[in-house]
Amino acid sequence: MKLYDSIGPNPRVVRMFMAEKGIEMPKQAVDLMAAENRQEPHLKRNPHGQMPTLELDDGSYLSEIVPICEYLEEKTPTPALIGSSPEQRAECRMWTRRVDLNICEPLANGFRFGEGLKMFQKRVHCVPEASAGLKAIAANRLQWLNGQMADGRKYLCGDRFTLADILLYGFLDFGKQVGQPLDPANSHIAAWFARVGERPSAKA
Repeated sequence: MKLYDSIGPNPRVVRMFMAEKGIEMPKQAVDLMAAENRQEPHLKRNPHGQMPTLELDDGSYLSEIVPICEYLEEKTPTPALIGSSPEQRAECRMWTRRVDLNICEPLANGFRFGEGLKMFQKRVHCVPEASAGLKAIAANRLQWLNGQMADGRKYLCGDRFTLADILLYGFLDFGKQVGQPLDPANSHIAAWFARVGERPSAKA
C-alpha cells in the first residue's frame, strides 16, 4: 500500500489513525499549494482531486478518510479504533458522522469560502456569502457537543479512543490555525482536546 499525502486536516486524520495502529507504509507527497492534486496524474487516482488517497496492493485506489480508515481497521483490527463488536462499531460510526457533518464540513467550508477563497475559488465551487454562516453552524454544534461531553466521558465513545476523536481533533486543530479557534467556554471539549493532544499520534 501507499498513501498519497499532503498538508491539511484530512490526510492528518489518516496519518494519526495509522500512528495509533502502528501502521507503516510508503507515502508520496502531493503539493496542494501548487494544485498538484487537481492535475491529471492525481485525478486518475481520485477524480474529486482531494486528499488523501490510498493505493492498495492490487493497484486500485481508495479515497475519503472514513472508508480509508475503515479499510485499515479491517486489515489491522487491533488496537480497535472503530470497534471490536457491532455495538462498538455502530457507536463510533454514529459519532464520526455527527462530527463530520455538523462540525468538520461547515468548519472546512467556512474556511474555503472565507480566508481560503483565493486558493479555492478556482478549484471548487465557492459561496463566499456562506462563510460566516457555516462557521456559526460549526460553533453552534461544538457548543452542543460540549454539553454532551459534560457527562464526564473521556472520549466521544466513553472510555474508548476512536476514529471519531481523531477526526474531531484533526479539524479542531486545523480550525485553530485558520481563524476558527475553539471557544474556551467549551470547557469539556477543551479538556478533551488537551487530552488527545498528549497522545504521540497527535504529532503525525
